[in-house]
Amino acid sequence: MEVIETLAATPDTAILWRDGRLYLLDQRLLPRREVYLALDRAAEVAEAIRDMVVRGAPAIGISAAYGVALGARTCFAVRPLGWRATLAQNLDTLARARPTAVNLAWALTRMGGLIARLAEGSNPFPALLAEAQAIHREDAAANHRMGELGAALIAGRTEVITHCNAGALATGGYGTALGVIRAAHAAGKIAQVLADETRPWLQGARLTAWELQRDGIPVTLLADAAAAARMGRGEVGWVIVGADRIAANGDVANKIGTYQLAVAARYHGVRFMVAAPTSTIDLGVASGRDIPIEERSPQEILSCGGQPLAAPGVGAWNPVFDVTPAALVDALVTERGVVSAPDAEKLARLMTG
Repeated sequence: MEVIETLAATPDTAILWRDGRLYLLDQRLLPRREVYLALDRAAEVAEAIRDMVVRGAPAIGISAAYGVALGARTCFAVRPLGWRATLAQNLDTLARARPTAVNLAWALTRMGGLIARLAEGSNPFPALLAEAQAIHREDAAANHRMGELGAALIAGRTEVITHCNAGALATGGYGTALGVIRAAHAAGKIAQVLADETRPWLQGARLTAWELQRDGIPVTLLADAAAAARMGRGEVGWVIVGADRIAANGDVANKIGTYQLAVAARYHGVRFMVAAPTSTIDLGVASGRDIPIEERSPQEILSCGGQPLAAPGVGAWNPVFDVTPAALVDALVTERGVVSAPDAEKLARLMTG
């Protein structure tokens, strides 16, 4: 990967295709440095996903689609008559990058369907690049639609809490949860956004606060443990989050800490909204109990900036996601419409209607 520091970065251009290369804004370095990595191979894209250069379920899926196109270009150049078998290995490498976000598998399935329709002797790169770009455009358009639908649910000016980063950085542009917040702010409905810091990678502190500040939306950072106390003041109307996978019954896997927010919101009478594209809904998973939950190194908990936080020999449990039961979700906002109090019957109707 080549480091590029000359491109002007914005939240809506975190994923760029330019001059035959994929450029990913390195989200590990924000907000201190705005640096792009230039990628030319599928294995590099898989590495970027695994190492959290790019994160957020929709953005992972989009990046993987571009990774397939890059892989196709390389495979065809090396074996014009046998590119399909080699490219299948690239898809497998991308699929193993991270397990929880269903958008990764969704995008690879869509790209795989196109691969199956292409002639063995033809150059697959132009068609696969066009498909990846279509996935990118469709996601941004879906986010704008979700923003409109979600903002319409907010009755009046209020504080809202969000967790992790479900903004433009996590998508193809505009954002899911932050797309709703952007649209609601434009309508004069947002008094203030309260952004959870989101330990241990601090996506709320580093990314969400950066995005909102860039958009001129008032934001205050919260320690994760302070959210319930803020709700207790009676000024928060909504918790608005994204999702990495939604089970057939409406259970929602999202960044660790989302579940406790939903519990606190229900106790305080604060409404809980999930904004996610239909590509995040996995009807093949019956409930949240069946969603694979990624666990990362304990060192992410036990240290910060390379400095130890705990005594030597202390262990740590570091799940990346938790599951919020559907019963705690007041509204699921998708590009196809809003599902109030989602359940299996409603989601099946949404996905087949």
